[in-house]
Amino acid sequence: MLLKDKVAIITGAASIRGLGRATAVLFAQQGAKVVIADLDEQASINAAKALPGEGHLGVAINVADEAQVQQAMEKILAKYGRIDVLVNNAGITQPLKVMDIQSGHYDAVLDVSLRGTLLMSQAVIPSMRKQKSGSIVCISSVSAQRGGGIFGGPHYSAAKAGVLGLAKAMARELGNDGIRVNCITPGLIQTDITQGKLSDTQKANIIAGIPLNRLGEAIDIARAALFLASDLASYSTGITLDVNGGMHMH
Repeated sequence: MLLKDKVAIITGAASIRGLGRATAVLFAQQGAKVVIADLDEQASINAAKALPGEGHLGVAINVADEAQVQQAMEKILAKYGRIDVLVNNAGITQPLKVMDIQSGHYDAVLDVSLRGTLLMSQAVIPSMRKQKSGSIVCISSVSAQRGGGIFGGPHYSAAKAGVLGLAKAMARELGNDGIRVNCITPGLIQTDITQGKLSDTQKANIIAGIPLNRLGEAIDIARAALFLASDLASYSTGITLDVNGGMHMH
């Protein structure tokens, strides 16, 4: 088992068909004690109970709220005494054009994806520093690389591009502490966010531009997260791992 006895926090992981839930299931199968952190406490608790194995935890966290993050971290450390992996998965998207973006839209998207990544990372770093080990995995997006996607507006691309820069800076700063920080840039993945929003014609047109000839599945991202979280990636930090079927090559 690649994560035997490791404690892993995954944000935004309560949604049944989301990237976070698929990652939580795979991590649990690989021996981790998984903390599912999401806005809805009961949904987080239910999701944790449904995971394979025992000893998992569901907590309510608004990742953009520093007080909530700290309160949840105290609860997590009180139960486990350590944190080995953080997957910064929580994020929201809005399909807006540049001139339609208002300050409220900008704040909502940037707060969750970028501020949330910073606050959650800051919260786990002291424990990881004490252990001299840890892995932080940040979920960005292909839209940060190619200048927009199908569902996210320019502010979403900006937020996810910010995640890439933040992760690289943290990787450079934290390497001496034994903490690795890496990013995943998913392409178009079939999740609850995309469910029912693409016609058959739209799907066919998108797939035509993907060399692997299919849309991504949540498990594709989960497997990449497992690699980065585990010792398989013990000499990888500051990297951006593209998981997009070849949609974007650079």
